[in-house]
Amino acid sequence: MNVAHRTPAALLQAALAADPGRPLVTFYDDATGERVELSVATFANWVAKTANLLQGELNTEPGDRVAVLLPAHWQSAVWLLACSSVGVVAEVGGDPAGADVVVSGPDTLDAARACSGERVALALRPLGGRFPQPPEGFLDYAVEVPSQGDRFAPFSPVDPEEPALVVAGAEWTGAEVVEKATADAPGLGLTGPGARILSGLPYDSWQGLSAGLFAPLATGGSVVLCRNLDRLDGEALAKRVESERVTATAR
Repeated sequence: MNVAHRTPAALLQAALAADPGRPLVTFYDDATGERVELSVATFANWVAKTANLLQGELNTEPGDRVAVLLPAHWQSAVWLLACSSVGVVAEVGGDPAGADVVVSGPDTLDAARACSGERVALALRPLGGRFPQPPEGFLDYAVEVPSQGDRFAPFSPVDPEEPALVVAGAEWTGAEVVEKATADAPGLGLTGPGARILSGLPYDSWQGLSAGLFAPLATGGSVVLCRNLDRLDGEALAKRVESERVTATAR
């Protein structure tokens, strides 16, 4: 790990500089048949737009808390890296009542209403589609994010030693997230650049976040992130592993 790359956002910028065209996140939803592949450049563009939304429209500052009520999904990965870019703390599955901002999928809107700050809703529809009817009291992410800038610069530098991520009751700094993800990589089969892991783990634990985002990012690899993977039989899964050139799996 380069000592300068001590936050997840810094890892993304390093990946963008090294090879912007390579795949980074390939997402499947086996309940809907959706498949989305995002290159480093495309993913980084979504992150920049989302970070600009957080900083410019939602007025978040380093140290603010964002409750992330989202499943394992490519847009969830975008939000985690956007939080890192701004320096706000991503509380995965966090209590909306104690958060400055809440980001919710369609299944957690009732819980998200406990947040007294800004509320953002994601429809999680194919191709990043909008809600047919925006939920009352929420900004529709798919409506708000396209107009945001394609480049992001934080108003103040992000300190890698400040809290960055909370999941399953544990809190880590940005530097600790990078260190833990880098340390996890060999055990996950991510042995270097070009490694490709298929993960069917949810984003509600460090293990799921590491396999499904942070470890591949830390090692120059990529992830095939699968939601509802239990709907596949063994033959279909084997075909996916082969077609996606997967080198490791986490299930």
